[in-house]
Amino acid sequence: MATKSTGSRNGTGKNTTKRTTAAKSAAPTRKNTAKSNGKNGDMPNSKFHQLFMDELKDIYWAEKHLVKALPKMQKAATSSELIDAFADHLALTKGHVTRLEEVFELMGAKPVAKKCEAMDGLVTEAQELISEEEESSVLDAGLIIAAQKVEHYEIATYGSLRTLATRMGHMEAANILGRTLDEEKETDSLLTQIAESSVNEEAMAE
Repeated sequence: MATKSTGSRNGTGKNTTKRTTAAKSAAPTRKNTAKSNGKNGDMPNSKFHQLFMDELKDIYWAEKHLVKALPKMQKAATSSELIDAFADHLALTKGHVTRLEEVFELMGAKPVAKKCEAMDGLVTEAQELISEEEESSVLDAGLIIAAQKVEHYEIATYGSLRTLATRMGHMEAANILGRTLDEEKETDSLLTQIAESSVNEEAMAE
């Protein structure tokens, strides 16, 4: 006795196998498209984009504030190597401000600074050290510590900003941020070299 097959037909008598297969194959396509947009397409109104812009404004304020602070640190230093390092980094920092303005332009925004509480605190620490400690190798050692705290903050910020810019597909901005990141790392290494080659030993002897 023949039996009717109902597994491939719906209430209208039409075969649903082809439709089901098509639906299954379409689902991954929609998923992949969404993933691609999230990785390479920036949405200016998204919270992710806003996070990037907020951090950009933060480091813009920080760099401009540092331009004012570095001459004071340079003046307080006694080590010729450290004085030169502060002078060189001041020139670099001015360039970093200009680069950030380029990034703002690439993002279609005007440069806006938002007070960076972290940098404000780090600079205040350095200023307190200068006011409390007499000119000496001990002060130089303290200034190196203060400067490296600043560098580590900047390294973390620029590294994160480069990662976010890359994620949104802003490769030119990511490259600019990456160049500054490399320079901050070089400055940090130079400060370590100055401390280990002369300043720390001289400070211990005082």
